[in-house]
Amino acid sequence: MNFLYKSKALICLAAFLLVQLAHAQPTPETAIQQANHALWTKFIDKYGVVNDFVGERPTANDCRLSRPNAFGWWTPIEDGAFFTGLYLIAACDRAKTTKNETDRDKARILAQGLLKLSLVSDVPGFIARGVSTDGKTHYPNGSNDQTIPWVYGLYYYLKTDIPTPTESKIMKDKIVEVIQALQLADWRFPSDGMFTGKFRDDLRDNRFLEAPCYLLLLKIMHQLTNDNKWASLYHTAAHEKPEGSLKTRGEVCAEGIEYDVKMWGESKSYLWIYVMKQAALVELASSETDATLKAHFQAGQKRNRDFVMKFAQRYTEFNNHDERVFGNADWRACYTDWYPQFTIEEAIAVSKLKNDAKIGKRKGYERELMTTPLAAASIMALFGNKADCDLIRKVISHYDYSKLYLGEFLYAEFAYYKTVCQ
Repeated sequence: MNFLYKSKALICLAAFLLVQLAHAQPTPETAIQQANHALWTKFIDKYGVVNDFVGERPTANDCRLSRPNAFGWWTPIEDGAFFTGLYLIAACDRAKTTKNETDRDKARILAQGLLKLSLVSDVPGFIARGVSTDGKTHYPNGSNDQTIPWVYGLYYYLKTDIPTPTESKIMKDKIVEVIQALQLADWRFPSDGMFTGKFRDDLRDNRFLEAPCYLLLLKIMHQLTNDNKWASLYHTAAHEKPEGSLKTRGEVCAEGIEYDVKMWGESKSYLWIYVMKQAALVELASSETDATLKAHFQAGQKRNRDFVMKFAQRYTEFNNHDERVFGNADWRACYTDWYPQFTIEEAIAVSKLKNDAKIGKRKGYERELMTTPLAAASIMALFGNKADCDLIRKVISHYDYSKLYLGEFLYAEFAYYKTVCQ
């Protein structure tokens, strides 16, 4: 009896340990491999472009009609240039770390995807968000948020040893062409199709959203062309005050994300947009010789790191077993109240018409408690303080990437391969 009792006890203990092991938090290294696999099998399309989520790709007629809206918001191809540009940075860092040819090829695929998004329009400077089922037709409105990661992703790629000389020339020429077109458009972002002649955003605006990005484009142009006129434009822009500002752009950069906080109101889910801004500060500081400007860029990085800490810590609130409805996959059923749009304002108005019951709560849940902590971790990783390693690694390790609906978890790889904590 004693032997049987001990045997049963050992069996129970083994079963308990197996259950605990099954629920144990993976290491960051294991989590990153899972994230990479999930992205490449579910979210990156045949063109090398990162899709927002898995769902029906809009048709050419959807894009021509601006359905569900002229930005393609709420469709799987809403943020192709944005996410692919940022993920290319992570892919380059991963390839440098692993020295694996497959990872180098993945970076090449993403770079080709970005290049494609600049070749589907005859409007100079236009960067498409993604392409429809015909592989070419696209929604007519781009933006600052799409174009800047497009530029920086390709520029970052060009600084690696991955592209061939011919590939480098093609991409360098395209970056220069796009930035020159933006300058001719008074640093606004052009539309095409039905919206040709209209523009979105202005890089000279008085927001942290724009300040480091405007300076980054000027800096990149000087680096790529060696034309000192771009250095002069950069110096002028850094020391001038945007319209309505009491601070210079350099000083706005030093303020960081907090400079924009009032604009977001009650929203807690906007950090995913600011990873690019932190990356811009890092890039600007790395080559800055003006001591005052360099101090501004470094101060902004530090303030951003401090600001996002509380957002990173919210990773613990995300339940990997949550079963909220992600109705967005059927975007046609969620956004049925379409009507023709001929202005940016009409397109924005149409984008607000939705069926909340069909949409469900899952997208907002992931954006707030998955995307935002991972974006915060990315901003911290860009700052590069070893004291943040423990939190960054915990955030990265927390999520079951195989169960996520939004491809925004690409920030896990961004943070991991950017951090000093590997």
